[in-house]
Amino acid sequence: MELRPTDEQEFLAALGRRVRYVRALRGMSRKVLAQVSGISERYIAQLESGKGNVSIKLLRRAAAAMGTRVEDLLVDESPDWPIIRDLLRGASLAQVARVREILSGATPAVTQAAARADRVALIGLRGAGKSTLGRIAADRLGCDFIELDREIERAHGLSTAEILALYGQEGFRRREQAMLRDLVARPGAMIVAAGGGIVAEPLTFDLLLASFHTVWLKAAPAEHMARVRQQGDLRPMGDDPTAMQELRAILTSREPLYARAHTTIDTSGLAVEPAAAKLLAAIMPDRKP
Repeated sequence: MELRPTDEQEFLAALGRRVRYVRALRGMSRKVLAQVSGISERYIAQLESGKGNVSIKLLRRAAAAMGTRVEDLLVDESPDWPIIRDLLRGASLAQVARVREILSGATPAVTQAAARADRVALIGLRGAGKSTLGRIAADRLGCDFIELDREIERAHGLSTAEILALYGQEGFRRREQAMLRDLVARPGAMIVAAGGGIVAEPLTFDLLLASFHTVWLKAAPAEHMARVRQQGDLRPMGDDPTAMQELRAILTSREPLYARAHTTIDTSGLAVEPAAAKLLAAIMPDRKP
């Protein structure tokens, strides 16, 4: 006779899936999460498989290392909830009252302004060509090219690795959002290359989508890996022997978010010039070659 899983077993299995999803979304292997959180890789494996005892203290450490809240691991909420929650936390009493009116159906919701075609943001995994193609497109269009991560590094006088080591994922994401707000406020045309993990922060990604014409540069996992290896940097997977497996998990977790971009360009099998031509045609369709 097959035994039906208990409520506790179902809860642990769901918790494990959420931990695994958030870890992949952040682009962290189990090995990296273990190093950052100080939790054993074996415990993380047991947690993700829905087995073993769950310590709330260790779960809190794992959540902090991944730059998320422990309550987001415990409850399966709507994908829009983190955006609404973070907006409400910074809202005035008048704004909260307005939200209540809208949700109650008293007044229509306010629509977001359309993203401008002369302000473009490139998203996608590392190795998609955001920096290379973005720089070429900006040069040919005569506008600024900005790498969001490099702007953060310049503003704080620290490398991304040093910021992560000092302030953790959550600290880096706060600085990423602040820098993006700064770029949104700057006048003029620009092409911005965003970090691959920006989609993991709902409020920041929502701001990006609302303020820029967003383009997802995608490629096959094997091409992503080959390009990253050519760059000589496998961050954040390091020399993990399961790097390809982890990269596929990251891509699977982020794909539905990347797909929210206004435009998608597949660079698989393309050399730099044809890929740049596709990007230019997508963001400036009326431009003559």
